[in-house]
Amino acid sequence: MGERQPVTETMKISEVRGQLNTLVNRVYRKETRVLVEKSGIPVAALVSTDDLQRLNQLDAEREVDFAVIDEMRTAFKDVPPEEIEREAARALAEVRAEIRAERDPAPINH
Repeated sequence: MGERQPVTETMKISEVRGQLNTLVNRVYRKETRVLVEKSGIPVAALVSTDDLQRLNQLDAEREVDFAVIDEMRTAFKDVPPEEIEREAARALAEVRAEIRAERDPAPINH
């Protein structure tokens, strides 16, 4: 199994100021993540460097995924949405038919 995930604590910024050194040590040891609130509004978080690296990786992957979507949107900008939907449905039906044919091949006639 994977590592135990740290517990997320919510604290007022005034509390964080007074305990920053202790909190940083607890975050470093992956005991906690701290959601910092100011006037009852979440404004920041203290997380481990591993958490930050994961967040950066997810951001990079999301950027790549959306770049593909933007590329497709640009390529089909002059095509009416109804036509795109029709072609997507046709292509999906074709692929599903191919998958069914691979799974259930026609009987051989002798």
